[in-house]
Amino acid sequence: MIEGRYRVIRKIAEGGMATVYEAEDTRLERRVAIKIMHMQLAQGAHREQFVERFHREAKSAAAIANPHIVQVYDTGEFNGLDYLVMEYVHGVNLRHDMNLQGTFSVREMLRVISETLDGLAAAHRVGVVHRDIKPENILINDRGHVQITDFGLAKAASQATLSTTGMLLGTAAYLAPEMIEDNKATMQGDLYSVGIMAWEMLAGDVPFTSDNPVTMVFKHVHEDVPSLTSTCTGINQQVADFVSHLTARAVEARPADASDALHELQQLTANLPMDAWQYRKPADVGTGGDTEEPTAPALVGAIPAPPAPPLFDSRTGTAPQTGTDPATARTSVMPEGTAPQDVSATQVITPQDSTLTIGLMDARPLDDQGSEPAKRKRSKKPLIITLVVVLVVALVAGAGGSWWYFLGPGSYWTLPQPTDISCKENTECSIVGAKWSDYQSTLNVANIPFTFSEAYSDTVAKGNIISADPQNVGTHISKRHNGRITVTVSLGVKQATIPSDIADPTSADGKDPIKALENAGFTNIKRDDSSAEYSMTLPEGALQSISETPGSTLDHNAEITVVLSKGLMPVTMPDIVGKTKDEAMTALDNAKLKTTVSEEYSDSVKSGSVISASPDSGTELHWGDSVKLTVSKGPETADVPNLVGKSKSDAIKTLESLGFEVKTGGLNILGLVQQQSATGKTRLRDTNGNKTVITLTVV
Repeated sequence: MIEGRYRVIRKIAEGGMATVYEAEDTRLERRVAIKIMHMQLAQGAHREQFVERFHREAKSAAAIANPHIVQVYDTGEFNGLDYLVMEYVHGVNLRHDMNLQGTFSVREMLRVISETLDGLAAAHRVGVVHRDIKPENILINDRGHVQITDFGLAKAASQATLSTTGMLLGTAAYLAPEMIEDNKATMQGDLYSVGIMAWEMLAGDVPFTSDNPVTMVFKHVHEDVPSLTSTCTGINQQVADFVSHLTARAVEARPADASDALHELQQLTANLPMDAWQYRKPADVGTGGDTEEPTAPALVGAIPAPPAPPLFDSRTGTAPQTGTDPATARTSVMPEGTAPQDVSATQVITPQDSTLTIGLMDARPLDDQGSEPAKRKRSKKPLIITLVVVLVVALVAGAGGSWWYFLGPGSYWTLPQPTDISCKENTECSIVGAKWSDYQSTLNVANIPFTFSEAYSDTVAKGNIISADPQNVGTHISKRHNGRITVTVSLGVKQATIPSDIADPTSADGKDPIKALENAGFTNIKRDDSSAEYSMTLPEGALQSISETPGSTLDHNAEITVVLSKGLMPVTMPDIVGKTKDEAMTALDNAKLKTTVSEEYSDSVKSGSVISASPDSGTELHWGDSVKLTVSKGPETADVPNLVGKSKSDAIKTLESLGFEVKTGGLNILGLVQQQSATGKTRLRDTNGNKTVITLTVV
């Protein structure tokens, strides 16, 4: 049992820094994983660095709210060993699946990489760089979903370097060039590692292999990662380009962060053909036999066709700006065995029939001088008439075609209606609110170019269109002036996370909870002063209670009610002078004031009563303020000795040294004390503060 709460069940794994155990949280009755630092590290020369790494893992993971990040629940120390309590992931790591499968299909790879990027995007948004992405740190749970673990190397992006103890941390096969060369960890470095994983999943091995880690890191710094097409024959070029974008040697040549990479991946998958999804690297087979690939028949008499429209660019979100109709882009292929047509024939190609012959000139053999024999000469009048007719038809068709292409329907696209939006006749119909993924496909089919951006919205569901320009169905978009539609897509309601230390009055967030919530992005904060209370422990303005759990992530406009402490209660200094000490202490305790008591003699205040108090009664104080009391010890006394028989002078000297005033009487012949007015314990002063007089009778 660890701290009387976590019951260790079994050892799960052991690494270079810690051992991981499966355990049961007996308090919450759930399975957890506990990572406990190795004894040799806890007692070694670099203990502080490793303890810092442990704490950094806890803080980094706790700062990220994402289903693809392994959550850290608790941290502490047990028998001098630091430990982390983490989410227990029932499953295997990606390395296990790689060893089992060898290679992955594009579909499997894209799913794993997509969820990995989603988790990293959450980390990058809060400024955390993982720095050690590799298959061993990618867990696949029993539902098949990715969960990233081991944020031990993670640091804030502004502080991230590879080494704090002089050791190169990370796995050589997945390190980005800038990590090796400049000792600098970046968000793009995480993406490079993800790209190497993707490369390995498809190809069955990492792009750079060597028995010597130094040689391997040298290759990362000085060589470009080869394209997947070099080893995965037949893979879709867009998939290979995406992986190449992640593994670019230059930092600036990669996406800015995981959010950008995920966005690029989503654009890629939106247009990926089915056969590309199903691609898996074929097993290596030997060559042999005389079998040859069948050759295609020669294109005999083929009619040249205009080029096909370019493919949709998934990275820029634009479609081709051309009005070419696929029907006009056909190529005529003669059937095998058909004789070639007379090449002197004049052919006019129309969209309706790519081989329709309008006019045909006679092709006759020429004589040695290059002219026709006289006997074969015919009148040229029919030929001239035919040419005139063809010319007129061509001019009319050209004029009509020019109007159609430059001014008519061929000069613009018409904004189509989304499938999930109902439009009423004779009423403007907007595409706002339509599901973007579906409408994007509609635009692609219609070859309408577009650009889109994303923004948060409190009213439009995530993935739907917030606004567009133009936005009304049926609007014409010019093909001649770089026309396009600009779309803003909803990211849903913006999320915000309540600071986890907001209830700690000593933390920066705890000193001003409302400001901390506003800085976190919350916009609907309610302050309940009716429930506020005075407190001896919480300073004024500190959090007394909050309607939501600190550390939880909510919609930014979710209502959050906070109650702030009123701090120390104001009180009035009670009138306690003349009261007994017990009465005074009761009054001061009720006012929650701290009391310091001193005692002194008093000739006018009886013993045990309050002579004075500071501050004066009626003074405005607060709980916990200090008060000084002076309590009477009663009148001061002295023991008067029996002076009978003593000389007058000695007796007077003795009494005056005790503080008494002395008077004498009698015959004073012998100078001896015959009688004295007081003996034993006697007050030194009367109630007015005057010295007590003792009378001596002297004979």
